Amino acid sequence: MSKFKVWLNAARLRTLPLSVSGILMGTALAGLYGYSDSFILIFALLTTIGFQVTSNLANDYGDGVKGTDNADRIGPSRALQSGLLSRSELKQGILVSALLSFVLATALVLYAFRESSIWYVALFAFLGLASIWASINYTVGDRAYGYRGLGDLFVFVFFGLLSVLGSMFLFTKFLTPSAVLPAVSIGLLSTAVLNLNNLRDYETDKNSGKRTMVVHLGIARGKRYHYALLTMAFLSMLGFTQLHYRDWKSLTCLLAFIPVFIHLRKVARISEAAHFDPELKKLALSTFLLAILSYLLFNYFL
Repeated sequence: MSKFKVWLNAARLRTLPLSVSGILMGTALAGLYGYSDSFILIFALLTTIGFQVTSNLANDYGDGVKGTDNADRIGPSRALQSGLLSRSELKQGILVSALLSFVLATALVLYAFRESSIWYVALFAFLGLASIWASINYTVGDRAYGYRGLGDLFVFVFFGLLSVLGSMFLFTKFLTPSAVLPAVSIGLLSTAVLNLNNLRDYETDKNSGKRTMVVHLGIARGKRYHYALLTMAFLSMLGFTQLHYRDWKSLTCLLAFIPVFIHLRKVARISEAAHFDPELKKLALSTFLLAILSYLLFNYFL
């Protein structure tokens, strides 16, 4: 395998649709209020992709060093685990990705707030640094929050609230109370993707000391937690559509929940950990579909 392909695999491009869903939803909300800007959209997407790649490389490194990724792991092999990349190579990759993400975030913030208060620039610069910190410290370090059951909270905040509301604010320079509902929906769906990943990895995580939410709850209660996350995500989006209802088209974004509820039925029937893995892509793409439908609806049909 070529080095280029090794790095592509380590970057885990299949995770990118989920990571950009919050940006698309925030852009959709801005469009609902009549705001749009191609530069902000493109650089917001590039920035969040940078954060996600940094997180993926750091996750590969952290779990590899701690021994969580081992021969018993279910799912795609990791670069450090399989020996395709060394520790020093991964460290360099994390550093380059983090620096590139910071440069993209800086360009985005300076452009978005070029005519606004310097305090907006300072706030979003801090949020950018916080995002890089969160990307790396999920599994890296002695106090990695992913090993202490806090991964779900961080995913909800950074993939949901911060991604959706932050990107909306870049366009509009204001927020509305109802915008919290789509942010919550995207955050809960993203958390459910992480939970599904943790259901799959329950045995290896438990044996290696990675105390995820599922390890704390167990498989049965972890499944019930999964049902709750997805149900609340649907109710949040349903509430938003009712608040902004104009005609039947207002409900079309809810079509994205059809595969979500089909997914729920399949999860309920799964008894072997390996069978959770195919559902990850389905749930991530359903979240992406919700963001795309919302973007099209709010920008072109409402």
